[in-house]
Amino acid sequence: MKAVILAAGYGTRLQRDVLADGSGRFAHLAGTAKPLLPVGRCALISHWAKALSASGCADCIYVVTNAVYHAAFEEWASHFPNVKILSDQTTSNDGRLGAVACLQLAVKHFNIEDHVLVIGGDTLFKEDFSLSEVKQKFSDLQAKCDDSCLVLSYQCKEEETHKYGILEADSDLRVLRMKEKPLPSETKSRRACPCFYAFSKKSLPLLDTFLEEKKEAPIDEKDAPGIFVSWLIPRKPVYIHQISGRFDVGNLPSYVECDLYFKEKLQDVESYMV
Repeated sequence: MKAVILAAGYGTRLQRDVLADGSGRFAHLAGTAKPLLPVGRCALISHWAKALSASGCADCIYVVTNAVYHAAFEEWASHFPNVKILSDQTTSNDGRLGAVACLQLAVKHFNIEDHVLVIGGDTLFKEDFSLSEVKQKFSDLQAKCDDSCLVLSYQCKEEETHKYGILEADSDLRVLRMKEKPLPSETKSRRACPCFYAFSKKSLPLLDTFLEEKKEAPIDEKDAPGIFVSWLIPRKPVYIHQISGRFDVGNLPSYVECDLYFKEKLQDVESYMV
């Protein structure tokens, strides 16, 4: 299995917060890509690189970034022999390719013909999350049907459904549909779906189909990777692996919360996410 970490975003909200902060406590974060932010004892993305290697979940890790942060990611990757960096060549948020196109770029550039873990570069999970469990669950699904894909889900609060893609599933945890940022009245489900997906190798050609269908659409209709997942659900069997929660570093308060957890509450740093 290969891992693709999506890290081509520009972190505009976070950078705006850092510049607006008058305390000076976070001045050192200015101009830093979100995945390279210090979280606990290392960069956010380093938690993934270490856990993916230690768990044996992925033999190669591909990171897609942009031209602005490319050199910084190359410097970071020099400490990890199984990590390769790819730039999408964009230089601004307005010119971004979108996450689905970045995933397609990685698949084509590195000639990936294996199953793929797709991971949001600004996301980490609570301590109960285990890559080894995900690997086993995906393997079990593949043994039954090699078309199967796997996504994560955690229970969000009722008033938070409008922030996330919400999964509706049957009793076997097969996803029936995903609703993008619905009101609580529009679905009974509270299953939020973070950016972490195990795509079967048989599903990868559908990236081309999806992007061809969306080639004239505005960026908002093909940017978030969850939009591809929603499109994929009627076409391939997609199942849920349940977790307790996540950290989504979008702005300065969410970064501070995440960093504090890893400094003060994380119990076992060495086996985290393994």
